[in-house]
Amino acid sequence: MKSTSDFHYHSIEKDWRLRRHMSTTPESTVLKIENVPAEDSSPAGGLISIWTVNRPNKLNALNAEVNTAIKSACAWAESNDDVRVVVITGAAPETPPEGKRAKPNSFVAGADISEFQGMSSVEIRPIFDDNVWEYVWNLSKPTIAMVDGFALGGGSEIALSCDLRIATARSNFGTPEINLGLIPGGGGTQRLCRLLGYGRAMEMVMSGEMVNGEEAHRIGLVNHLVEPEALRSKTMEIAQGLASKSPHTIRIAKAAVRAALENPFSAGILAERDLFCALFDTEDMAIGVKAFLNREKAEWTGA
Repeated sequence: MKSTSDFHYHSIEKDWRLRRHMSTTPESTVLKIENVPAEDSSPAGGLISIWTVNRPNKLNALNAEVNTAIKSACAWAESNDDVRVVVITGAAPETPPEGKRAKPNSFVAGADISEFQGMSSVEIRPIFDDNVWEYVWNLSKPTIAMVDGFALGGGSEIALSCDLRIATARSNFGTPEINLGLIPGGGGTQRLCRLLGYGRAMEMVMSGEMVNGEEAHRIGLVNHLVEPEALRSKTMEIAQGLASKSPHTIRIAKAAVRAALENPFSAGILAERDLFCALFDTEDMAIGVKAFLNREKAEWTGA
């Protein structure tokens, strides 16, 4: 039988189905990628990769093209050691023609429902067996949803698949699939329940009603709530802080916290202990302890 540490290291180091070699940033008209240098990263050369879903005239709704682009971006980020943090957001509304009303702000306003029309369970199953939400969820690097506006249905599930959520006061979260005769299919029922608890998740899923930014922050759906003009600066402040840590230790920390979702309490405690002890054999642990004792800045190796 494998030990808990064997299991976790196997899962985070060898089993990422995203991992394949992609040397260049994947280009796409529906997913803009901006790579911002991490100011205080070590090893040097760290990047914060900002992904913008770019369908503003459709409120950045997910469609097959967007899903493919995000999957490709996940594969690239997972295989690129320079990428330390991934930020996902939605494009701002375009300036409307004169006399026309501007579209509202949107993170991702769900899936493109027109693609579902006429599909059977047999046809939809392969799409959801290899879905975009699990690609984001399975990234070993920290992920942040930078939300301004609507995060509904599949868009809410993209935000839930990220590790942290930073939102503006004008944002709205919801799982309105019930109004289409559906339920969330991208992990929403499971992640909401684990994040908010049974009762609150049930209310959101069964009512289909939206939760505004202030309430989302109050119930723990959102980590930080800011005004729209402060959204990027707050998100980048947090991302820069994460990018300054040891990339190896950050990956292990993420695996340890995830163990709380995937195991009974006692097994989770053992998983944490295994991962903690294994870090004593890493270069970065020795570097971190020495830097702390000498009151110096740690220069991580990522190993």
